[in-house]
Amino acid sequence: MGCFSYNLFSSSPSCQVPVTGSFACQFKTPPYKQLPTLFKQKRKQFNGCQRASRVVSYYALKTPPYKPNALEPYMSKRTVEVHWKEHHGAYVEGLNKALAKSDILYGYTLDDLVKVTYNNGNPSPEFNNAAQVWNHDFFWESMQPGGGDMPELGMLEQIEKDFGSFTNFRNKFAETALTLFGSGWVWLVLKREEPRLEVVKTLNAVTPIVWGDIPIINLDMWEHAYYLDYKNDKENYVNAFMDHLVSWNMAMARMARAEAFVNLGEPKIPIA
Repeated sequence: MGCFSYNLFSSSPSCQVPVTGSFACQFKTPPYKQLPTLFKQKRKQFNGCQRASRVVSYYALKTPPYKPNALEPYMSKRTVEVHWKEHHGAYVEGLNKALAKSDILYGYTLDDLVKVTYNNGNPSPEFNNAAQVWNHDFFWESMQPGGGDMPELGMLEQIEKDFGSFTNFRNKFAETALTLFGSGWVWLVLKREEPRLEVVKTLNAVTPIVWGDIPIINLDMWEHAYYLDYKNDKENYVNAFMDHLVSWNMAMARMARAEAFVNLGEPKIPIA
């Protein structure tokens, strides 16, 4: 997720924040465990600045990597448009409004913004919008036209290694989705410590990156994600995702990148 940045600084050098010219806002990402400390230091820095100093940062609504009708008949054009433009768009708008009022949150990548505002389990008001923007960006890219079926090569071998079989994984993913109470998300993540693949669920806006997990695929289980197409038939929605929509190509690419941070041993995941 990129952001457009516009600066109007006071004349005090201590109040200035270095900015690159890149659309992606390429700030150096601090280590995960240093983020809360960095946030406190940044708050202290900005509290000491003159209030004339102003920084405004805007995130853009990212377009899904396919046309709105490309996932039909398993996800209708109407569902994609309402979900993306209205719901996803509302989170982007809400995040931008919050950032316009908070100088200390300026300059973070979206990943780090989510981690900082999670605040070790005591989320700040900006967290829900930031996390939901991240979750939805990831969700649209977790699907593709003509998706579903089974992964191939190292991705399939890793699933079989960690779940016993692809069928076991699929059943675990579906069961986790269907037993999620209320609104939330279901994820296939790579655990850093073990290391192994695991299916997890999160409530509301929470995303596994706040725990240090590496997401591979996710499924939106908020009602607005499926109601227009499936009403209350969540099982049919989950089956459609697994059989026809999930992008194993994207999952393989994410796993290949994750291997730069987590030693999985064998099998090696080939770069897609």
